[in-house]
Amino acid sequence: MAKVAFLGLGVMGFPMAGHLRAAGHEVTVYNRTSSKAEAWAAEHGGAARTTPREAAEGAEFVMACVGNDDDLRAVCLGEDGAFAGMGAGGVFVDHTTVSAAVTRELFEAAAERGVAFVDAPISGGQAGAENGQLSIMCGGDQESYDRAEPVMDAYAKICRRIGASGAGQMTKMCNQIAIAGLVQGLSEALHFAETAGLDGRAVVEVISQGAAGSWQMQNRYETMLDDRFDHGFAVDWMRKDLGICLQTADETGASLPVTALVDQFYKDVQRMGGGRWDTSSLIKRLRAAG
Repeated sequence: MAKVAFLGLGVMGFPMAGHLRAAGHEVTVYNRTSSKAEAWAAEHGGAARTTPREAAEGAEFVMACVGNDDDLRAVCLGEDGAFAGMGAGGVFVDHTTVSAAVTRELFEAAAERGVAFVDAPISGGQAGAENGQLSIMCGGDQESYDRAEPVMDAYAKICRRIGASGAGQMTKMCNQIAIAGLVQGLSEALHFAETAGLDGRAVVEVISQGAAGSWQMQNRYETMLDDRFDHGFAVDWMRKDLGICLQTADETGASLPVTALVDQFYKDVQRMGGGRWDTSSLIKRLRAAG
C-alpha cells in the first residue's frame, strides 16, 4: 500500500480518491474549496490539507483531477504547489484532460525536481468514477507508469501506457473526437424517430444490437428521449476538450471537420442555457429547430 495525495475532489475526483482509500492506501486530499476536502476526509477516514504542497508532502504518488491547464499549473507550481512538497522519486499522476503542451511543460518542471510525471486522462464519466470502472490512457516513461499503474488500478477498468509524455492526452483527444460524432449521430437518429412517429425505445432496442450500438446509445438514449440532461459530463467541459482537440489538430495538420461542426453545435446549446447539461443534450438543439 502507498502513501497517496489526491488533488481535486469534483464529481470524478471525490469517488476516485475514495477507491484509493478503500483499496488500503493512505490518502491525503486537497480541494480548492476546503469544505469538500473535509467532507471527504470525514466520509473516508483520510486526511485533508489546505494547500497542494501540504497534501503532497511525504506522498509517494500525487494524483490530480482538476479543471484545465491553468488549474493544473496552479496545483503543481509555486511555493504552495505539489511539486514543492514532493520528494525526489515521487510520481505525479495527472488525470485532468489538458493540452499535451502543458503536460510536456510540467513533465520537464517535475523532472528538474527529480519527480516523475505521468499524464493519465480518464474516460467513463461520473458513473465510471463511482464504480471504479474508468478507462485510463497514459503517457510518460515506462518505469514511472509501471510504478503508478497498480495504484490507478483502484479505479480502472483498463489502464494502458500509449507512449511518451503527452501521449495520454493525445489519446484522450481521440476519445473526445469520437464521442462528439457519436452523440451528434445518436441525437439525429432519435430526433428522426420522434418526427417519424416511431417508438424511440423500441427503435433503440433493435438498432443497439447491431452495428449502430455504442456506449452513448446504451447509457444515454433513455434520458435523451425523456429530455433529461441534469447529469453526466457537462457541455462546458466538452467544449473545453474539443477546443484542445481543434487547436492540436491545427498544430499537427489533422483535418477534423465533423469535430469542428459539433463544437459549434455545443456552442448553440450553451446559448440555450445548457452549459451544465450533459453532452447528450445536443438533441435539444434539434428539437428546438423543429
